[in-house]
Amino acid sequence: MRVRSLLMHRAAKPVVFVLCLLPFAWLFYAAAANQLGANPAEALERALGDWTLRFLCLVLAVTPLRVITATPQLARFRRMLGLFVYFYGVLHLLAYAWFDMGLDLGDILRDIPKRPFILVGTLALVLLTLLAATSFNRAIRWLGAARWRALHRCVYAVAGLAILHFFWMRAGKNNFAEVAVYAAILALLLGWRVWHRWRRSSPSAVAAAAVARRMAP
Repeated sequence: MRVRSLLMHRAAKPVVFVLCLLPFAWLFYAAAANQLGANPAEALERALGDWTLRFLCLVLAVTPLRVITATPQLARFRRMLGLFVYFYGVLHLLAYAWFDMGLDLGDILRDIPKRPFILVGTLALVLLTLLAATSFNRAIRWLGAARWRALHRCVYAVAGLAILHFFWMRAGKNNFAEVAVYAAILALLLGWRVWHRWRRSSPSAVAAAAVARRMAP
């Protein structure tokens, strides 16, 4: 009960917001203080990509944690975490556009289809843009709940594209250890969501829900 009351406190969202900004603040400081190593541009670009994946794992973990721990209050942070996935994803793309391509739009547009890992990363960000743009209550009312839920299942595609982007990026150096960790985490989280949806829609679950509704006062 203590945890639930803390999650519902009016200061909870501002605290989570500040915590989500800490990686950005650290990277900004490290870049300004020249603490990103011999190749700071590459280090910053990759760190932003890593944080995009980490926040994607966090937002996908909200529903399993909410259900397993019977803590519905966690749901109030899902939208914010999802927007931070988009925030760090945009910064990751901007770092590539700035450090690798000198913000030359023509070069960027020619480079994207040439390199598969950049192409799938860009596709993931396009899907994230759709999810971020429709994450607000007005969009839910405009689309309708069923269409909104169908659209936001694109998060599965985003997760797949993100892992593929990471895999191809590390393939050049034959370094797949981190890729395997993120792939396992995302597979576990997405697998749980699929299993949970199947369990809820199974005939026994539907019948139990009908019985519960009939017995309700």
